[in-house]
Amino acid sequence: MNSELLLREHDLKVTPQRLGILSLMKIRGHVDVEELFLAMKKQFASISLATLYKNVNAMLEKQLITEIKAPNFKAKYEIVKEPHIHLLCKECNEFVDLDINLETLIDDASKKSNYQLEESCVVLSGLCEKCQTK
Repeated sequence: MNSELLLREHDLKVTPQRLGILSLMKIRGHVDVEELFLAMKKQFASISLATLYKNVNAMLEKQLITEIKAPNFKAKYEIVKEPHIHLLCKECNEFVDLDINLETLIDDASKKSNYQLEESCVVLSGLCEKCQTK
C-alpha cells in the first residue's frame, strides 16, 4: 500500500507528517493519539498535538482512516479497509482485527430495528490466548 497514493486518492496533500502517521498505522495496525504523538515526536521534534489532531481529523473527514471506540479505552485509529470486527483483550490491551462477514449481522439488525444502517464498529472484548494461560 503506497501512502502517497492513498493520500492523493483521498484528495489530501502529501506531507511528511501524514506519511509518518500512515506509516505508523501500517506497522501497528491500531494506534491511539498518545501513541501517534510519541512516535511522531521522535520523527518530527517540533510537531504539536494540535497539528497531529488536525492531520488525523483531515484523514477521518476524507475517510482514509477510521476511529474505533471501545468502552473504557482510548479511541484507536486505523487505515480504512474491508469491514471487520475488533477483538480487545481486557488484560494486555491487545487490539486485533478479525475478518468476519458483517453483512448478516447488519441485515438482521436493520430488519429488527427498522434502521437504515450505514456503518458499523464491532468490538468484542475478553481475554486473549496468552492472558488466558497466565
